[in-house]
Amino acid sequence: MWRGMERLDAGSPQQRALLAVLLLRGGRAASVAELVDALWGERPPATAVAALRTYASRLRKALGPDADVLVSNAGGYALQIDEKRTDLGIAEQLAGKAEQAHRAGCVDRARELLHRALDLWTGETLAGVPGPFCEAQRTRLEERRLALLESRLTLDLEAGRHAEAVAELTTLMAAYPLRERLRALLMLALYRSGRQAEALAAYADTRRLLAEELGADPSREISELHQRILRADPGLAVPPNGRREVLEAEAKPAQLPTDLPDVTGHAAVVKELREHLAAAEGQGGVLSAISGAGGVGKSTLAVHVAHELRRHFPDGQLYADLQGTGTSPAEPEAVLGTFLRALGIPVGALPRGVAERAALYRSVLAGRRILVLLDNARDAAQVRPLLPGTPGCAALTTSRVRLTGLAAAHQVDLDIMPPHDALALFTRITGEQGQAAMDVVAACGFLPLAIRIAAARLAARRSWTVSDLARRLADERHRLRELRAGDVAVTAAFELSYRQLSVPQARAFRLLGLPDGPGISLDAAAAVLGATTTDGRELLESLVDASLLQSPAPDRYQYHDLVRLYARSCAERDESPEQQDAARSRLLDFYLATTASVYAIQRPGDTAPNHLEPTRWPGLEFDRPEPALQWLFTEARSLLACAAASTHAPALRRAADLMLVAKDLAESGSDARQYTQVNARLVAAAEEIEDARSLGRLHCPMVNIHIMAGQLQEAEQAAQAIREQQLRCSDPVIAARVYNDSGILACMQNRHADAETYLLRALDAFRRHGDQNGTASALANLSRTYLDIGRVTEAVGLAEQSLAICRVIGATLRLANSRYALALVLAQAGRADDALAELAQARDVFHSHRHRLWEAMAYWRMAEIHLTAGRPARAAGLAEQALATSHGTGNNWLRANALSTLGRALQRTQHPDRARACWQEALAVYEELGSPEAADVRALLAG
Repeated sequence: MWRGMERLDAGSPQQRALLAVLLLRGGRAASVAELVDALWGERPPATAVAALRTYASRLRKALGPDADVLVSNAGGYALQIDEKRTDLGIAEQLAGKAEQAHRAGCVDRARELLHRALDLWTGETLAGVPGPFCEAQRTRLEERRLALLESRLTLDLEAGRHAEAVAELTTLMAAYPLRERLRALLMLALYRSGRQAEALAAYADTRRLLAEELGADPSREISELHQRILRADPGLAVPPNGRREVLEAEAKPAQLPTDLPDVTGHAAVVKELREHLAAAEGQGGVLSAISGAGGVGKSTLAVHVAHELRRHFPDGQLYADLQGTGTSPAEPEAVLGTFLRALGIPVGALPRGVAERAALYRSVLAGRRILVLLDNARDAAQVRPLLPGTPGCAALTTSRVRLTGLAAAHQVDLDIMPPHDALALFTRITGEQGQAAMDVVAACGFLPLAIRIAAARLAARRSWTVSDLARRLADERHRLRELRAGDVAVTAAFELSYRQLSVPQARAFRLLGLPDGPGISLDAAAAVLGATTTDGRELLESLVDASLLQSPAPDRYQYHDLVRLYARSCAERDESPEQQDAARSRLLDFYLATTASVYAIQRPGDTAPNHLEPTRWPGLEFDRPEPALQWLFTEARSLLACAAASTHAPALRRAADLMLVAKDLAESGSDARQYTQVNARLVAAAEEIEDARSLGRLHCPMVNIHIMAGQLQEAEQAAQAIREQQLRCSDPVIAARVYNDSGILACMQNRHADAETYLLRALDAFRRHGDQNGTASALANLSRTYLDIGRVTEAVGLAEQSLAICRVIGATLRLANSRYALALVLAQAGRADDALAELAQARDVFHSHRHRLWEAMAYWRMAEIHLTAGRPARAAGLAEQALATSHGTGNNWLRANALSTLGRALQRTQHPDRARACWQEALAVYEELGSPEAADVRALLAG
């Protein structure tokens, strides 16, 4: 019971029981007899009535200034509190809103509301409150909680969060083994996670458990789901988010261009425009303005919407191409003359001048219902005199720039088509579908104009297949040349906008086409342009206004794929090779300097940033880890793309340094695949020119990456390569690191004498170079080695030394690694609770630093400790957390470890079929990796 933020003392258990009874009656009065029965049942004490009055008096005292809410009523009592202010009432309101949100198609909103409702349950319902009434209510409320939880888990699956749901459902199964709805959700979640064998095993466990405990068969729902899983029913796939309304086109003749029969996609935009413009009756000056890049389909969409709206404007539809992208835009006076003649005004009666014609135009429109379509507008000044201003009329404009100068205009920014709509457009034109057709529309960047041109080329060449066209478009160097059909070309649409740019805008447009990657931040773009962020923002925003550049988020920009190719072709044509190289070099400098700053703030005491290649263009500085990590992971793909493009000699060393200080992208598991691919490309370039320094630094992070993935042979090859390069160049950055990583590898291969030798060398080298972060790492690894050979006391001491150094230098991430190492030592020493505490702290740091692999490792180790301690249900939940956290990182070795542990936990919780499914999947991974753990899993399967 709370008053604001103050918790009130509800008194003894019987007193709390009285409070609970009155609260759950929702303000209705309860007689003394009813209350006695609720609190004591069939055998109340002789003093029950007196005790009841005492409890009521004490409750009033506890309520203080709110005592008047507890009233005596006809010999009984009532609590006059709005039911909606109680936790239960709030939960029911939230559940109702969640149901409404789900019906409206807002799945994420519904999930969030149910989360809030469930958060109102803390601990056991009515815990410690006696009496038959509360006992019955406890059961009812717990059932309600489980129903809401099942609803939220259902929405989790609908939202595509099946991997996360598996962990929670596995834990719930241990607590509610006979709840069939939860078992059905678990089967579906496993299936959608690609774990079909486990889903079928979960059904087998369910059938066996129901037969043993209840003598019953599974429900029809579970049985049907089992059959659908067996036949891999496509209907079990994740449903598409949201709901789309398909609108029927009405193609009727008018003063409009022909409505193309194959108009496809943008259903939500069509609906939005139609509803806005159809509301013109009774309103004056209704206006919608569509803006977007050339080729995105503005005109086609506007004409389509205008045709759909014809019945709402029975007095006619006017159309004009304002030629805003050409060298001679249409004059408003001339357009008004054309409109007035179409409205029945004789040529001789037309006044001269824009103002006079506009006044007559509005007068003629008065009392009529007419739609005006103004296509391809240059700016707001051109459009303004052509707008009807009387009730019942409406105007629809299209332009490559946003017409922000039009007061009260309903602005619509048209983007490229969604992939499925783009494929549907191509299929409607050509009849082709399938993967090759999708490859074609993807190469077209889902741009309607490009798709239509590609379709026209395919139709004009009867000997081509759609696969032939896809192969021709796959080459970025010639793609724009291929997207030409007769006198229609994609480049023509871009050229019109490019010619209207000022000299500084055109230079910015060209240079920003040089970097690869999905997008670019304002700071990175400023580096490319060699400009301040203030000047850079002004240039970039002007390109956004011209619909040549997109801004998906504040201070973040990107080109459409085809526009980027066009911009790059302009740069290669109009910028000298030296100017192009200078722009790319500034960007590489920016990424290296900024990533080095992130690395330094993540690893205080690490000396690597002191030995990087110098940079001429500055990077960003950070004073806290959170924004530094946010920058790194946001820029990951663009940063790696920049490194991949820097394979030539002048930039290669900086690219190698960039990969070294960006290793968190791989070690965290977030971008391991792209990082590894880029690293391999740079290694090949460094080998070609025999750059020992770059080779050593490129191989250095790969050792640990391979170790984390269980790829010990590849790790050994990388370590050997580093040792060879170190002999050639004596690089202080890798001198100690190669010994440290070689020691970890030797320990994992049970070569403990070699491990000790390597790690002692690493410790000595780190100390000589003053690298405290590295010293802490070597101590932690040496601790693990001593643990494996039974020197537990020394292992604990070394782990504690590592922790102490991390605390002194403030190395939060390294401290988490040291806690992880200490936890393994403590677990081996029989101090399970201390080990779990260390792992929990380490896990939280890994999570906050976005190191998903290490976070998953912590979950797995916690599961192992709980399993050893005889807590298999808790172990199963943690193993599932490890699987969910590592999902998408590509680390199959960790996945196999978690599956092996999960199987052992499931075996102990009487789920043998699902346990075997887990072991079989783990064995397949271990055998593929050549891991020694395969033998242990074979023994489990044979047992």
